Amino acid sequence: MSTILRRLPPSEATGLRTGARHSLAELYRPADLVVLGLGVIIGAGIFSIAGQQAATTAGPGVILSFMIAGIACLLACLCYAELSSTMPTSGSAYTFTYVIFGEVWAWIIGWALILELQFAAAVVARAWAAITVGAISNFGVRVPHQELVGDVLVFVILVLLTGVVALSARIGLRALWIMVAAKLLAIGAVIVVGLPHIDVRNFGEFHVPSKILPRPPTSVLEILFGQSHAFGWFGIFAAASAIAFAYIGFDIVATSAEETVNAPAAVPKGMIRSLIIATVLYLAVALVMVGMVPYTKISEDAPLTGAFRAVGVDWMVHVIDVGAVLGLTTVILVLIVGQTRVLFSMARDGLIPRGLAAVSRKYHTPTRVTLVIGFVAIVLAEFVPVLTMQELVVIGTLFAFAFVAAGVIVMRRRMPYLERGFRVPLSPVLPGLSLVVTVWLMVNLQLLTWAWFALWMAFGLLVYLVYGRRHSLLARPRIPIEPARGRHRR
Repeated sequence: MSTILRRLPPSEATGLRTGARHSLAELYRPADLVVLGLGVIIGAGIFSIAGQQAATTAGPGVILSFMIAGIACLLACLCYAELSSTMPTSGSAYTFTYVIFGEVWAWIIGWALILELQFAAAVVARAWAAITVGAISNFGVRVPHQELVGDVLVFVILVLLTGVVALSARIGLRALWIMVAAKLLAIGAVIVVGLPHIDVRNFGEFHVPSKILPRPPTSVLEILFGQSHAFGWFGIFAAASAIAFAYIGFDIVATSAEETVNAPAAVPKGMIRSLIIATVLYLAVALVMVGMVPYTKISEDAPLTGAFRAVGVDWMVHVIDVGAVLGLTTVILVLIVGQTRVLFSMARDGLIPRGLAAVSRKYHTPTRVTLVIGFVAIVLAEFVPVLTMQELVVIGTLFAFAFVAAGVIVMRRRMPYLERGFRVPLSPVLPGLSLVVTVWLMVNLQLLTWAWFALWMAFGLLVYLVYGRRHSLLARPRIPIEPARGRHRR
């Protein structure tokens, strides 16, 4: 038991820049981190999720759902900010857990992050292909054999973006700046053009009366209540859980800490600023969406384009299409970057083959692990019905959120001597609240999602016991298991 609970000393987690372990070159500056966050947080969902949840779950109260989800993610973001300022390493929640709770828990979180990021890349690639085909059709071009074309597009985008991440981090960053700027212009156009068409009567009462749905309960919470509900406060909170998927991604900024100039100060600011900007934009688009069309008449398939067509602004359909394609392109790019950094950290700790931690001398990136990630993403997107498994991405993320929130509380008590570039205010109240809210969002997920997640984690634990436990660098006696007491200096 003491073997699997051994903890990584903070000096080993944060000694990367002094050559204690293999390290990555510094690349990002504060503004780059904001763009990185916006690149992954804001995808095509900004153009659709508000309308879909308003039509089916929350009514006009979807605006409250966005606020609730935004607050929940902000609480988690503050916790990530403190730990990433204390341990600026590419492993993010995996490394935080390694230092605070021990190796087996770190493996579990790392395994959950693999689920989150790998599945997310496949899901978004598949959605990108569908939206791209739709955008081409909206321009009046007939697309024969759409399913085959979609498969080809999935392959092309994943190969292209994997190549960009593997061969040049700087080119990927420049491309990210351009695409994020373009999609922000598209979002700005939606808000500016849509505002004059808002009819305040469409907002009605935010709290639409709850109704019981004629289907068996599917989420853990619905099973506890014995019924399936929509609208009312139950619908507002249920929509918040679904909307949390749209906010996911700010945590990936933490994986860039090792490559960031003055990371202890820059990473917390980058995460918080990108999440706040994304929240404001999501709320603005939600207000426009709900205000333009009564929620009972919103199209579930294409809510925003349908709304603009309903008010006679057909040309906005093309703006939305371009924004959605660019939005998902940046999401895929940043997801591959984040997944690469997590696996890179696990590999150099020895929990997965250390060969994956090799940094290319020519390209100065972890090329080998990037190519593996790209290959797996292609296989998942092409051969697995990933669009039906989106909640696996959410549960993997929320699971990591819970450990990060608990980690802030435990680290304050266990390692108060560590230098922190950022501190969560009102600790342990806010980290505790983050933990409670995260658990609440998790119980709104479907029971089937929990079952798949349990199977994935059980398989991961088996992999750790067979391979990771014996190959861990902490199994070597030359590395101390417990951190030395005293003030840690980076």
